[in-house]
Amino acid sequence: MSAGSASDAALEALFVPFATGELTLPAQGGVLMLRAREGVALREHIRAGWVLQQSFAPAANALARHKYDVITDPSMADAAPVGARLRAMAHTATYEFVLVLPTRQREETRLLFAQAMSVVSPTGIVVASVPNTEGAKTAEADLALLAGSVSQLSKHKCRVFWTRPGAAPDATLLGEWLALDAPQPIADGRFTSRRGLFAWDRIDIASALLASVLPNDLRGRVADLGAGFGYLACEVVERCAQVTSIDLFEAEGRALEPARTNIAAAVARSGRAIDTRVVWGDVTHGVDGRYDAIVSNPPFHQGRADQPELGRAFIVTAARALAPGGRFWMVANRHLAYEATLAACFGQVRTVVDRDGFKVIEAKDPRP
Repeated sequence: MSAGSASDAALEALFVPFATGELTLPAQGGVLMLRAREGVALREHIRAGWVLQQSFAPAANALARHKYDVITDPSMADAAPVGARLRAMAHTATYEFVLVLPTRQREETRLLFAQAMSVVSPTGIVVASVPNTEGAKTAEADLALLAGSVSQLSKHKCRVFWTRPGAAPDATLLGEWLALDAPQPIADGRFTSRRGLFAWDRIDIASALLASVLPNDLRGRVADLGAGFGYLACEVVERCAQVTSIDLFEAEGRALEPARTNIAAAVARSGRAIDTRVVWGDVTHGVDGRYDAIVSNPPFHQGRADQPELGRAFIVTAARALAPGGRFWMVANRHLAYEATLAACFGQVRTVVDRDGFKVIEAKDPRP
């Protein structure tokens, strides 16, 4: 969610109905914001008592730096689903407004709308904002389908839409859409995943390429940076008999429960004693460990535009977290220029395979 992206325009647009007087914020409290994001518009409108929900670690960290009340820190809530926590909150708090910044994944957006309708007060209003280029009309139609007719306006190349006060959701749809949060079996049941995660319903082709060429002599302490639902870490456990521990680092909190399930199953299948840890955090800021090997399929965008600096930050983190003589295996899109960063961070770098638009790289001898 980078500065200057369409997503920031959605944050600005979200508050337009309040600026024009079509809606009125409570003097304090009474507001829950789903997929909240820090920005000028939030700073200008936020009032005491607001609750902000965010499961993506970089965005949650940005909110926390402003001392906002942020919920859904998966490292504190273990594997409890977001929806379950929000529904539990409904018994102790009511919200006059639930503000929603939907994602680009339709089923996850439907889940957010269902969660919003589950916790809004009996006279409350759900408000959402979506960039026109990211399915605004479809999202508006979905909220209308769930909650009845909605009001809307357009601003900042976004569409803002909101429910009638006290609108009752369609009970059948509400149940179906809340169920979208549940982990799902994929890859013929070998893995568990969750809607909204990167490549949630399949094995990502780049990760599969990396796994196919991983050597079987990786040993000792291993980390997977940007682990997602844990595919690469599971492949390491399966292929590398001398691995003694593996840590999975992932920024999206909704991936943690599937990752824990998958890595536990992989260890059980191996029949070996392997310590595991699944950590919610922003890898670009470093990791708390020292490793003999690291594997990674780094993200290269958080919106529509490429952000190769994300991959470069993963490389720097890997080099700093490796023990002397450690090895780093990564996969990346062929067009992303990571070679200069790799050369600056490692004494030895080689391209293992270049195929199907991706390159697998092994880097050794991290520089001090």
